[in-house]
This record gives sequence, structure tokens and C-alpha cells, in this order.
Amino acid sequence: MKLIYQEDLMNIDWDEMRQVYQSVGWKKHTEEKIQTVFQASNAVVIVRTDKRIVGFGRALTDGVFNAAIYDIVVHKDFQGLGIAKRIMAHLLRKLEGISCIHLISTTGNEPFYKKMGFKKVKTGMARYLNSALAQEYLE
Repeated sequence: MKLIYQEDLMNIDWDEMRQVYQSVGWKKHTEEKIQTVFQASNAVVIVRTDKRIVGFGRALTDGVFNAAIYDIVVHKDFQGLGIAKRIMAHLLRKLEGISCIHLISTTGNEPFYKKMGFKKVKTGMARYLNSALAQEYLE
């Protein structure tokens, strides 16, 4: 299977993006919200076959000191093929030279990010408006 890696938002089908999110259980992401967060991101990677979008990732950065990686998502039918690893490689290449790169893993995916060179943060803190997310991710 040939995969195409796109690093811009030209000709993106936002409904296909929504379908990828929904395939992994992220049901609250509307096309409008997805478009908003991707357009606000400094670095994006969209992975497609010749027929459809199968994965993506995005990051925000100040270009010097800090960056944060978000939404490394691969459609459930395409998981286990190394696509997420390649998305991360593309993003890390785009963020090369940034002093500190943060990310928050979804529960259960921590080992994947450890393999990508990430470690737990001693002083990391967060707050969530959604109480279910707060309960899952906060101490």
C-alpha cells in the first residue's frame, strides 16, 4: 500500500478527518472544530492512501523554545502498520532544534511515545474543563 504524506492543508476533506477521529472513539470532534485546530497548528502531517485519509498529527510551536504535539491519530483499520511512527518522525523533523517538545498521551499509548524518545515530565501540570478527561488524566 502506497502512503502519501502531506504537510499542508490543501484540499483536505474535513469529513474524512472526522471519520478517522471517530474510528478511534473520538466522537465529539466536528468538522468545524477539526478544521479550526488544524488551521491553528504550525506543523501538520496528513497521511492518505490514494483513496482516503488514514491518519494525521499536528503540533504548535513558538519556533525556538517550545512545541506541543497533538492528535496523533491513525484510523483503526490502518493501525499496526507503522503509520503513527512515521507521522511522529515527520513532526519531529519539522520541530528539529526546538528546545522542549511536550505531548500528552492518550491512556495506554505511553509505551509508543517512550519508544519515540519521550519521557514523563516531573513538573507537568494540566487542567481540563471536561470532568471525565480530568478524572482520567489528572492526579
